[in-house]
Amino acid sequence: MCEPEWPQASRERKIVPPPVSLLGTGRPDPEPEFLRHLGGSYVMMMGNNPALPLMPKCPSLMDFFTKRLMGICPRHLLTSAGRALDEGQDEKVVMACLLHDISNGCLIRTDHGYWGAQMIAPYVSEEIAWAVQNHQALRYFADEEAGYQYPDSYRLFFGPDYVPPDYIREAAAAARKHRWYMTSRLITLYDVYFFDDLPVPDPNRFTDIIGRHFRQPEEGLGFDGSPVAHMWRTAIWPNNFL
Repeated sequence: MCEPEWPQASRERKIVPPPVSLLGTGRPDPEPEFLRHLGGSYVMMMGNNPALPLMPKCPSLMDFFTKRLMGICPRHLLTSAGRALDEGQDEKVVMACLLHDISNGCLIRTDHGYWGAQMIAPYVSEEIAWAVQNHQALRYFADEEAGYQYPDSYRLFFGPDYVPPDYIREAAAAARKHRWYMTSRLITLYDVYFFDDLPVPDPNRFTDIIGRHFRQPEEGLGFDGSPVAHMWRTAIWPNNFL
C-alpha cells in the first residue's frame, strides 16, 4: 500500500533521472557522481518524495488527475472531455477524451497512445482502450468527412515537412477500417491543445461518468495486482531509484 512515511525522512535523497529522459540530450548521467557520495546523510530516493503531493492509501483515478498529472495535461484532458460532453457525445467518447493523454501527464510521452491504453485497459471497456491507443496514429491524418484537419500545432511541434513513421501510417490505415474508428476519431476532434491561462476545469463534473465507465479497484490503482499496477505505482513514486 502507499505509505505516508519512509525511513529516509532524515536524509538527503538523490533523484537519478530515468535513462529515457537523458538519452540523446547530451546531459551527463548523474548516477556515477551520486554513487560516490552515498553514505552518511545521502541516499537514493525511494518512496514518497516530499516535493510531490502525498497520494492516499487507495488512489483513485481522480487522485492521479489532481496529484500527479503535470503541466497542461489536466487542463487539456478535462477541457477535451468537457467539449465532448457539451456537444452531446456518448459517455464512452467523453471517457476516452478524458483519458487519451494520461500517459503524457504522469508516465511517458513516447508512444503515449499505446502506453495510455495499456494503463487503462483493465478498468475501461475494450472500445475505450482501443480508441485511446489509436488516436495517436489518427492525429496525423485528416478526415474531411469527419471534420478533422491536420493540427496547426503539429506543424509547430514537428515542422511542416514531418512525415510519421511507417508503424504510425500502418496503424492509422488499419484503424480507418475498424468498427470503432469513429470513437477514436472523435478523440482527435476534441484533442485540441490549450496554452491559455484559464483555470483547470472542475474534475468533479465527470464523477458520474467515471463511476459508470471506469472500474476503480477497491485496493487503489497500483495495488490491485493487475498486469498494469506497476505503471500506476511508477506514477505514484516517479523518482524511485529502483
